[in-house]
Amino acid sequence: MKKSVLEFWVGVFVLLGFLALGALSFKVAGNKGGFGSSTQTYTVYAEFEDIGGLKVQAPIKTAGVLVGRVSSIQLDPQNFQAKVSMELDKQYPFSVDASAAILTSGLLGEQYIGLTNGGDEAKLQHGDTLSLTTSAMVLENLINKFVSNFMSKDTPESE
Repeated sequence: MKKSVLEFWVGVFVLLGFLALGALSFKVAGNKGGFGSSTQTYTVYAEFEDIGGLKVQAPIKTAGVLVGRVSSIQLDPQNFQAKVSMELDKQYPFSVDASAAILTSGLLGEQYIGLTNGGDEAKLQHGDTLSLTTSAMVLENLINKFVSNFMSKDTPESE
């Protein structure tokens, strides 16, 4: 009798574990980071020469605080730059001279957009475009530049 009770509780424990893993996977797959239909947002745009590995739903942070999410990324056919659409929480009004930079969490972490507020009194409105942007620093490009500079200094000059 004791063995069947023990087996029952082990089965319940395993079932609860699977349910918790399932709930966690749904939470991660559909994670909006608090920016769902209940949060009021406004959309602003920024254009970058290189977005690196930036993805849709990437976080937008100011001083380490999540203030929005990337909602779409498209290539502008006129200037061939990446046009990033950003949904910002309305409780965080940024000035029209705010700047956006694509940053990386750690050395090889995820990429996100860092917003820095400017000093202008006027605030960004829905549909505005940020003019001050800094593109992503791509690690492979930096390594290639370093190697090519190192190799050019290492080769003897012909006299």
